[in-house]
Amino acid sequence: MPLDDRVVLLTGGTGSFGKKFTEIVLKEFNTKALRIFSRDELKQLQMAQRFNNPRLRFLIGDVRDKDRLYRAMNGVDIVIHAAALKQVPAAEYNPIEAVKTNVNGAANVIDAAIDNGVRKVMFISTDKAVHPVNLYGATKLVAEKLFVQANAYSGGRVSFGCVRYGNVVGSRGSVIPLFLQQRGSGAITITDERMTRFWITLDEGVRFVIKCTERMVGGEVFIPKVPSMRLSEVVRTIAPEAKRQIIGVRPGEKLHEELITREEAPRTKEFDDYYVIEPEHPFWRSGNHQDGRYVPEGFQYGSDTNTQWLSTEDLEACIAKLEIES
Repeated sequence: MPLDDRVVLLTGGTGSFGKKFTEIVLKEFNTKALRIFSRDELKQLQMAQRFNNPRLRFLIGDVRDKDRLYRAMNGVDIVIHAAALKQVPAAEYNPIEAVKTNVNGAANVIDAAIDNGVRKVMFISTDKAVHPVNLYGATKLVAEKLFVQANAYSGGRVSFGCVRYGNVVGSRGSVIPLFLQQRGSGAITITDERMTRFWITLDEGVRFVIKCTERMVGGEVFIPKVPSMRLSEVVRTIAPEAKRQIIGVRPGEKLHEELITREEAPRTKEFDDYYVIEPEHPFWRSGNHQDGRYVPEGFQYGSDTNTQWLSTEDLEACIAKLEIES
């Protein structure tokens, strides 16, 4: 097991991903200690009261603070880097702050991990890092590049990898909680009915990250095979009788998202339920992940061209299990 008998540090540990990660790790793994690293002392208190587990450690800190990260990573085996400024409009309005957290913070995590002799570091990315049109996506693209190249800096002593996936059903700030809130008002705001998105549940995202942390050699970008759904179908599932108010695509938004570009296809291997994008650096050995097969020339993994679609019944089942973040 990848997390058994390990000390794990989770940055951004009080967010939606962090809470689900903590729940799964405490239930299913014999982790020595799980260190929750975040800025919000109230959410840390709430998590401590909810889980009440002696293996949890709560560390106040910001990924912008390299010295604090150095101390937090002392004795750590595995780091999951989930801390980020994630809201697209907020990043557009506060660009320097997004850069400080998402780019400088990523560099700080890398430096602290190398200098503390951490074994593995996994970075949580997003489909918005692919052909980015907003600052949030651009910062995530830069962070991906930093984490891939960090394997050269570490000289093989620390393995760095990335996981890239799409929208998380019901996560804090996502569209589904908004639609659930709006349906009682009789009208739902929708940007564009043609819009499509990749969808993954929190549980699926966390389990994929854990599995990829075990699989990683160092330098890969892992992408799960996930379904797409049209925004219009999401609205129809949540509030079939509600009126729709079309407000137009917001600044920094795309009609469709991508998880793998045609340019990345020559370096992409396909497996039964996921893809791996191999790095373009000399440290990578072509024999890694031999059980995968390269995708066809010109392959592109987009939310609009996806062959897997989320059904109304599947979305209803996901919503029924949601613990909506406040």
